[in-house]
Amino acid sequence: MNLLHDIPLSALQFYLTAPYPCSYLTDRLARSQVATPSFLITTQVYSELVRRGFRRSGTFTYRPRCDTCRACVPVRVVVSDFVPTRSQRRATRHHRNLEVSLRTLQDSAEHFDLYQRYQTVRHRDDGMESDSPEQYRNFLLQSHVDSTLVEFRESGVLRMVSLIDILDDGLSSVYTFYDPDVAQSSFGTYNVLWQIELCRKLELEYLYLGYWIKESGKMAYKANFHPLQGLIEGEWKIIQENNN
Repeated sequence: MNLLHDIPLSALQFYLTAPYPCSYLTDRLARSQVATPSFLITTQVYSELVRRGFRRSGTFTYRPRCDTCRACVPVRVVVSDFVPTRSQRRATRHHRNLEVSLRTLQDSAEHFDLYQRYQTVRHRDDGMESDSPEQYRNFLLQSHVDSTLVEFRESGVLRMVSLIDILDDGLSSVYTFYDPDVAQSSFGTYNVLWQIELCRKLELEYLYLGYWIKESGKMAYKANFHPLQGLIEGEWKIIQENNN
């Protein structure tokens, strides 16, 4: 199906970026297909784009369109069929005392400090540890769709911040950063589980987790949530079964 012939997507234009170094697989070049203009990408339009494999970074909406590589697979959890594993249930119990608050997108020195500490420890070689406040705002606080920040606190101390988009049929997990200095934590796993439960409360079908790359260790956690569907050759198909 051609996006340019669809309504309301017919007003959008799409272009390919120049090749750039892949962030996930070494010695490979990546390209992206970008949807523009960004101000026309409302929640309704963005919901349809996500179903077709797009994702956003700030107001930049894109999907991988590499010349020779198809390693990036858009994935989503089927919420109604999800059953947590034993280790995931342990993560829920371990972090059950976290206090959760939903916020509008807002600039916060406390959030940025946690973001910097997370990047320095978890993504030291990605270049994001040196992000400026402006880069942080452009990455996480700029949105033309229905977005919200989620704070997770422990006895008043900020432990984790997650950004999610609310779509027509699900939630899109945009980005999460957390306290890297807490020993024996499972913040990342707990966050995905919390988002799955939020989908259930909102009666939404899917939790979209962005792209999964089988060869990338950074993406491995996404395969732990079953059943997991992947967008393969234009169709959503089960790629990880629920074996609980």
